[in-house]
Amino acid sequence: MRLDEFIEFEANERAERRRLAAEKDYGILDHLDSFERRFEEHVSDDAVVGSVSPSIFVGRSNYPNVSTGLLSPVGREERAARFETSAAWYDEDVSIADVFDRRTSLLNSTRGVDVADAGATGGVTSVAGGDGPAESIHDAWDGWLGVQREVAIADRPVDVEIGLDGTPDLDFDIGTADIKTPTGPRAAARTADLGENPHVPRPVQKTLEDDDWRAEGAMTYLYRRGFDVYDINTILSAGALGRGENRRLVPTRWSITAVDDTVGQLLRGSIRDTPTVDRIEVHRNEYLGNAFWVILVPGRWEYELVEMKSPGSIWNPDPEAGVSLAAASEGREGRTGYVEETAGAYYASRLGVLEHLDDRGRQAKALVLRHVSDDYWGPVGVWQVREAVRNAFEGEFGTAETFGEAVRGVADHLPVSLGRLRRKSTMAAGLQANLGDFVDAG
Repeated sequence: MRLDEFIEFEANERAERRRLAAEKDYGILDHLDSFERRFEEHVSDDAVVGSVSPSIFVGRSNYPNVSTGLLSPVGREERAARFETSAAWYDEDVSIADVFDRRTSLLNSTRGVDVADAGATGGVTSVAGGDGPAESIHDAWDGWLGVQREVAIADRPVDVEIGLDGTPDLDFDIGTADIKTPTGPRAAARTADLGENPHVPRPVQKTLEDDDWRAEGAMTYLYRRGFDVYDINTILSAGALGRGENRRLVPTRWSITAVDDTVGQLLRGSIRDTPTVDRIEVHRNEYLGNAFWVILVPGRWEYELVEMKSPGSIWNPDPEAGVSLAAASEGREGRTGYVEETAGAYYASRLGVLEHLDDRGRQAKALVLRHVSDDYWGPVGVWQVREAVRNAFEGEFGTAETFGEAVRGVADHLPVSLGRLRRKSTMAAGLQANLGDFVDAG
């Protein structure tokens, strides 16, 4: 499909989606009231009885002394799996309000630990008859960390009983500043017991049993055996990957990017000597107020993400600020340092592009343009970037004769002028300019 036809087709599709979409939903405040009532009904004295935990959380504040948590959808145990972040959320077409509902419905029962020494922060005592704190994370299969690890490596939500350190005081008197952080209530945990023997997939058992396996190798092994990055980052976060006593708890936010980066490097190596795409392709997807244009160009691997954040969006809240731009790129050999400007979105977007190219057995130069509109009123997490780019390659796409034609055609639908885009983008910088390109649209 020619680029101009594709753009017209996409415009019609977007108009229909906007017609069907609900208005911004701030009903989360009412939801929090219902959660408080549900919590009170299911808390017995100082314990949450018969809960189900689909996932864990490891904080990053005060690293290496961090807060670790078991996440439990109190009162909704029969639907526990749907509360765990996954690619299925995109397939379900969840809204920002849906994400807030699910995230704030999870009770985060927490304990403080050192990332390497299970007994260094307050002594994580065993609830399974042990003699005290484990010596290291590597050996922590009893007590709080043992239960947390069992939840992380299981292939389905696990029955747990969590003893709380007194009935928590749930403070739901929140305002607009708080609504920007969609997390559930926290409660200090005293004990944790498993209510069942979790089922652990054989590939995961293999990575656990091999104390000489570096974390990167274990991650790529699991990915090649069908585990999605969501599963792998939870296992990594629980300190279940790596060489023996070098294993550490990894803050959840860090583990997400680490897995995206590691798997991305694997795929970049896989396509290194493959043929290139044979034409210029323009793919597009839009989800949760974020629009993504992916331009694939024949040539050796090169990648860049350019983000345009509209005023009034969550990351650029001042309506008078104008569109803010951020960009990062890499060549055939990748990068040597962490991306600061675009952070986790860089690695999540790159993963989606590389998965597509690996599936095709091709390589390409890839320019990803992300427009964050003011419809993105609350942060839902980097997963939406990953899934939007992954799914951008489904269905129709446009073609162009030259890279310049592709960029100019897309630029007409961006919130900034081509001139401003060229000044920010490494890949677009070489395009021949004319005076009209420098008329700023934002």
